[in-house]
Amino acid sequence: MRIFRVAGSDITDPRDCSVYLLDIGELVMIDAGFGERIDLLASHIEQQGLDPHDVSTVILTHCHVDHIGGADPFRHRFGPRLVMHELDAAIVARGDNRLTAAFCFQKVFRPFPIDVIMSGEEKRLTFANQELVCLHTPGHTPGSISVYADVSEKRVLFAQDLGAPLLEEFDCDPVAWRNSAEKLLALNADILCDGHTGVYQPRDKVRRYIESCMAANLS
Repeated sequence: MRIFRVAGSDITDPRDCSVYLLDIGELVMIDAGFGERIDLLASHIEQQGLDPHDVSTVILTHCHVDHIGGADPFRHRFGPRLVMHELDAAIVARGDNRLTAAFCFQKVFRPFPIDVIMSGEEKRLTFANQELVCLHTPGHTPGSISVYADVSEKRVLFAQDLGAPLLEEFDCDPVAWRNSAEKLLALNADILCDGHTGVYQPRDKVRRYIESCMAANLS
């Protein structure tokens, strides 16, 4: 597996989350950013010698617009399928301006369809050279998911908004969030890629980061 960060607040648009591109025999993206700099995101893919038309799948970790605003434009241009948990897919389908956090960005959120809707606690996606495991980790949103893969005896975890505050205006659920954080701790990941604060490794730093998020959110 090769991992590239192809969008983020420092390299594409201040409103973008970090978007990670996984080269696993197929190209898979974790999230799609806010959506105003799709050209630059695509250029960053091309700079790695890869073709954005080869992105087969975009896994959307949760329904906030800084993570999903670019999903439908990217699909229309390059053709990947979109994957999301059913609880957040319902929020997207009804065009909920509050729970997508679109109102925070003075944006009117337009609904769009999800191609693969995850239900339950876990979904395993098999690609050419790698299996990705999507875990339901609610709390930040009802349908938040985290993604992990075991690669060369190391576990790589994508937990996109782990450090975000639990705000009442977004219907965050602190009890569910704590249970999800405990679930992520139990994975014993060697590398953690966060949607806003960077990449943490090795395992002890991953654990300390998750524990610091728990201390901040549940104090």
